[in-house]
Amino acid sequence: MAAGGLSAPLVLGCLLAVAVAGCFGASAVGRCGLLASAGAVALGVLAGLRRRRRGARQAGRVCVMVLGDVGRSPRMQYHAVSLSKHGHRVSFVGVCGTKPHQDVLGDEKIQIIPISEVKGLQVGPKILGYFTKVVVQSVQLLWVLLKIGAHSHVLMQNPPGLPSIAITWLVCSLQGSKFIIDWHNYGYTIMALSHGQSHPVVRIPTWATTLYDRPPSLFKETPVQFQHDLFMRMAKLYLPFQSSMEPTGDHVELTAFTEHNTTSGVVQSLPGRPVLLLSSTSWTEDEDFSILLKALEDYEGFLNAGENLPSLVCVITGKGPQKEYYKKLINSRCFKHVKFCTPWLEAEDYPVMLGSADLGVCLHKSSSGLDLPMKVVDMFGCCLPVCAVHFQCLHELVKHEENGLIFHDSKDLAEQLKMLLCDFPSPQGKLAHLRRNLRASEQQRWDENWDQTVLPLLTDQCS
Repeated sequence: MAAGGLSAPLVLGCLLAVAVAGCFGASAVGRCGLLASAGAVALGVLAGLRRRRRGARQAGRVCVMVLGDVGRSPRMQYHAVSLSKHGHRVSFVGVCGTKPHQDVLGDEKIQIIPISEVKGLQVGPKILGYFTKVVVQSVQLLWVLLKIGAHSHVLMQNPPGLPSIAITWLVCSLQGSKFIIDWHNYGYTIMALSHGQSHPVVRIPTWATTLYDRPPSLFKETPVQFQHDLFMRMAKLYLPFQSSMEPTGDHVELTAFTEHNTTSGVVQSLPGRPVLLLSSTSWTEDEDFSILLKALEDYEGFLNAGENLPSLVCVITGKGPQKEYYKKLINSRCFKHVKFCTPWLEAEDYPVMLGSADLGVCLHKSSSGLDLPMKVVDMFGCCLPVCAVHFQCLHELVKHEENGLIFHDSKDLAEQLKMLLCDFPSPQGKLAHLRRNLRASEQQRWDENWDQTVLPLLTDQCS
């Protein structure tokens, strides 16, 4: 994360310098985008100078901003809740698509300020669509920031960087607000792949304070009673959660995993139940789910060959552009012992599902080699062991054979599933050993980490 509070002329000069430098060697699309941003900056200057500059920042008011779906931006939601806990009133600017977590919706100190998702023109040359998108985003963002008034701080997620950084930095300078950027997922290392390490847009964010992802307290192991409640709701929508057995009476509720005696109130896991395997994804090209499908085909082959292994219910959560493609791919396979479910879980249900699962699978591959997957952080918060695909720095998070396993291809993953589940659900098995290690580890939580890292940025700059 990086903080700034430069004067408006200096900010404008820096932004123009970066824009000019970026034009050299840039593509035609990139040059148009930079020129569009420069035009928006000029518009911002004119609009800002027509307003009376607020010399005194409004202490206690913080703007949290993301140029995307608020409900699908968990890290920014965590920021908003943490700010509220410390007494700040929060203007949460973003696209109102997916429902945010109830901790955000139910907090009187957090106000969601909606913006529209901008896609640009869908006809004509791509460069024209890109140009119109940047211009419209710039105008919309400028209007919203000026409308909601000055805040003591503005905390913005990046990427996307254009046009949000230029517009927000300018407005903050005009209004006397402090500007903090959350360079989400090491965005600057991704830019370095195309611009080089010495480029200004790469070097600036490397000055930042590092806030590592940590699971909030809501990610924890789910008691069997709450597991059953979730599974009952899931069973109404998804066949894999429905029990294949008939209840022994009207006083018994069954799911594929649990049994509830409504007379005695006792809830228990079913003996011989399937393994609940969970993977979460944004269904993009960053994650190759054909690896998981091939591994599960091999796992099915192990059972067909007589191996003593449990059946599986594979839950893959999330939304994204490749979801329908993989759903068709799944439906084209003939599985007997593996069932699939691809739901979108509400923000309140997602941690409950993670806390109910037996094993997590992560197929995230970092383009920078430095982007540790937040989904694994959340799984570890639920003491859920993980099988994760290898990339450069994954070992910093997943300790092989300590809190999870690292695989390289589908064959590796299939063998790991076989090894972990051969004695399921025995408390003496390897899977149970990994879970005990996670329980024993003292994992730092989001609140503690945020208080140590981000809170000083706010308090030091207010003094």
